[in-house]
Amino acid sequence: MGIDMKKFIASGAALGAGLVLLKAYNGKKRNVWVYEDSDMHNSYEIDHEESVNAPYDHAEQGLTQLDSAYRSEWQANAFPQTKKQLEELES
Repeated sequence: MGIDMKKFIASGAALGAGLVLLKAYNGKKRNVWVYEDSDMHNSYEIDHEESVNAPYDHAEQGLTQLDSAYRSEWQANAFPQTKKQLEELES
């Protein structure tokens, strides 16, 4: 095989690889329909509506639904509720 033939084969392989990469890149541009984000942490309404437990639980009065969810999570994981409790854990 001559040098010209090797260059021709190498050029063809490079062109083929480039076309494969271009096709893969263009394939990723397709729009995919997904459900609207239903995560409550990204919801404006949840962060502004009063907690549903506020009439029944004195500790939840003045909290939003998002704050109430965080509070429930902190209680479930035994996270300190006050600065004093946090300082006691640190010392």
